[in-house]
Amino acid sequence: MVDEIDVRYLKKIREKATTEVSGPYKPGALLDHPKTITRRSLFWVSWLAFWGLVSMWSFAVVRYLVPRVSYEPSSLFKAGKPADYAMGSVTLIGARKVWIVREEKGIYALIAVCTHLSCQPLWLEQEQIFKCPCHGGQFYKNGVNFAGPPPRPLDRALVTLADDGRLLVDKSQIVGLESILPV
Repeated sequence: MVDEIDVRYLKKIREKATTEVSGPYKPGALLDHPKTITRRSLFWVSWLAFWGLVSMWSFAVVRYLVPRVSYEPSSLFKAGKPADYAMGSVTLIGARKVWIVREEKGIYALIAVCTHLSCQPLWLEQEQIFKCPCHGGQFYKNGVNFAGPPPRPLDRALVTLADDGRLLVDKSQIVGLESILPV
């Protein structure tokens, strides 16, 4: 009985194998399918990715080894002779961000950086005040704040006379409001 079932089963399998396959399959269609990734292309993609990572790592190491130097101008500089500044004048030295103020008492240097958010105040000649364009902070000619959000007066830099008779301004040394170079 078991042999009869096996024989019938085998006959059915042979019939199915000899009949044509119906459906979307067409002979030769397997040769026309789009290429998929092969082992060779996977190898080359992996190899390129490896060398890309090595080059990025090398660039990062070289970038780390090269020092990041800030080439800022020196905080100590000469600002001309006292005779170059007229009585009552306020002169901006833009490259150094310093206002040179000459009054009857003498000469002093105000650092042209607002004490609120580090904007550069503008000198308004008609009003005789410094006004910060960012948030409206206002300072008197001597640097004392009187309006707006700045919490303190403008910083004063140390001013001395150099051996050659020119003004020597040192922005690294902040002095008080009473510091004036008599000229």
